[in-house]
Amino acid sequence: MKERYLLKGESPKQMFERVARCVASLEPPNTRKKLESEFLSLMLSLRFIPNSPTLMNAGKPGGQLSACFVLPIGDSLESIYDSLKDAALIHHSGGGTGFSFSKIRPRGGLVKKSGGYAAGPVGFLELFNKSTDVIRQGGKRRGANMGILRVDHPDILEFIRIKSDPLALSNFNLSVGITDQFMKAYATGKKFDLVDPRNRKKVSSVSSDVLMNEIALAAWNCGDPGLIFLDEINRKNPTPDLGDIEATNPCGEQPLLPNESCNLGSISLPRFFRKGQFDWKSFENAVGLAIRFLDNVIDLNSYPTAACEKISKVNRKIGLGVMGFADLLLLMALPYDSEPALQFAERVMKFLDDTAKNESAKLARERGSFKGFSRSIWKKRGSFPLRNATVSTVAPTGTISIIAGVSSGIEPLFSAVLERRVLDGRVFREVHPELEKLLKKKSVDLNAVDETIAKQLMLDRYGKSFRVSSEISVDWHIRVQAALQRYSDSAVSKTINLPSSATVDDVKKAFFLAHELKCKGITVYRDGCKVGQVLTAIEENSADSKRYDCIDC
Repeated sequence: MKERYLLKGESPKQMFERVARCVASLEPPNTRKKLESEFLSLMLSLRFIPNSPTLMNAGKPGGQLSACFVLPIGDSLESIYDSLKDAALIHHSGGGTGFSFSKIRPRGGLVKKSGGYAAGPVGFLELFNKSTDVIRQGGKRRGANMGILRVDHPDILEFIRIKSDPLALSNFNLSVGITDQFMKAYATGKKFDLVDPRNRKKVSSVSSDVLMNEIALAAWNCGDPGLIFLDEINRKNPTPDLGDIEATNPCGEQPLLPNESCNLGSISLPRFFRKGQFDWKSFENAVGLAIRFLDNVIDLNSYPTAACEKISKVNRKIGLGVMGFADLLLLMALPYDSEPALQFAERVMKFLDDTAKNESAKLARERGSFKGFSRSIWKKRGSFPLRNATVSTVAPTGTISIIAGVSSGIEPLFSAVLERRVLDGRVFREVHPELEKLLKKKSVDLNAVDETIAKQLMLDRYGKSFRVSSEISVDWHIRVQAALQRYSDSAVSKTINLPSSATVDDVKKAFFLAHELKCKGITVYRDGCKVGQVLTAIEENSADSKRYDCIDC
C-alpha cells in the first residue's frame, strides 16, 4: 500500500478517509457527511474496495479514477498515433488500455500516399508495447494492455505466433476476436475466409481446424492468446445503436465501446459470512452503497481525453464484482467443483446484479438515467430507467484482494502457502488466513511450513471442501465462469488453469466449451509454461512456479 497507494505521509486509514471524502463530495450537503461515513466504513471494514486508480488518485488535483479504457485504432497513421498518444496519457494517469488492431490493413499492403508498404497490426503492436515500456502507470506500476485481432484478419497467424518469443510484447495480453462463423466452420470442419478489413473482401481461405490448432498451440505454449467471443459480447451490448464492441480492457472483464472507461469495485464475500451463514441483508446494503459510490466516481473523474469523458458520461458504465469467492466456499464447506458451489455462484451473482440494478434505478429517479437509455436494450426489454448502462462485472482484483486479505476474484485457491513475486523482483510469503489460525493454535512457525504440510493441515480441518486450482478440472473452471457470466452485464475475468500434462487438444476442448456455455471470453494457462510467474507454491526442496497471473489492472 505504501508503494502503490499511499500519498506521502499518509496511513492506510487516511487513504480511505481521503477516498471517502472525495467520493461523497458530490452528495447533497444534508446527506454528505452521512454518506462519507458510510463509504469509509464500507472500505475500512474491507467489505468493498474500488479499483486501484481510485485509491491512488481520489482527492488529488486532476485525479484519474478509472481502471481501464478502450481506445479506437483506425487504418491511418493519424488514427494510430492519436491512440498511441492517448494510451500514453492514460498509462501515466494510472489506467490500462485495450485495443482492437483489426482495422489496420495487412502487412505488406500498399500505402498509396507514400508508395511504401504497411507494417500490419503486429508491427504497430510492437510500437505500442515499446511506448508502454517507458511509462509506468501513474508512476506506480507498469502499463497494462489488451491487444485484439479478429480471427478473419489476413495477419492472424502472425498475431497468434508473436508471443512464442518470451520477450515479445511483455506489456500486452493478447486475444483473438472469435466469431460464431468461425466456431461453426471449426465444428463442421469447413474452410474459413480471411478478409481485407478495408473492404471485407476475401483474401484467402484457411482450414478452420488448422487455425484453431495454431491458436490452441500458442496458448498451450505461453498462455497467449486468449479468446473473446465477439458475437456473444455484442448480443449483450447494452447500447448497440452506438456501434459494435470490438475490444476489452487488459483483463477481459470489460467489453467497451471506443473511448469508454470502466470504473470498478469489488465486494469481499467472506466478510458477509457470519455465525455459519451468509448475511444477505448486509450484502444487499453493501452492494447498494457501492453502486452509489461508483456512480459518483464517473462525475469526479478527470478524464485523459475529451472523447473518453463524453462517451463515459453518456453511458455511465460501472462494474461491481466480487472477490474472495473461493474463501467463502471454504467457510461454507462447499468444494469449488461441486453443484452446490455452482448454484451458490449463480445465486450470489444474480442477487448482486438485481440489487445493483435496483440501486441504479433509484439513482436514475434521483439524478436522471444515462443518456442512451431510451435506445438501449434495457428500454426494449421493458426495464425501468437506469442510471448506468452496465452495473456488474467480475474483475481479477489483483492487488485489491491482497489489501482485503482474500482470494483473487472468483479464482479457486492456489495454495494455502505461497510466494508472490512483485514487479521489482521481490518475493513475499503469503499464508492463507485459515491456515494461519491453525498454525497459531499449534504454535507452529509460519515460515517453516511448506505446501505439503499446509495442505494436510487444511484437509484435516476442512476435508474435501479444501480444493486448490490444480485439483479442479478444466470443465469445472469453465462452468463456474459461465455461472457468474449469466448474471454479469459485462464479462468475467478468469484464468482456466491446466496441468503441465495438458495437451493442445485439451486447450481446444476448453475453448469450445467456453463458447458453448456462452462465456464472453476465455484465458487458459498451462502449469509451468512461462518463466517469471507471479505465484509460486512453497514446496519442499522445490521452487517451481505454479501459475501465471495476467497483467494486473
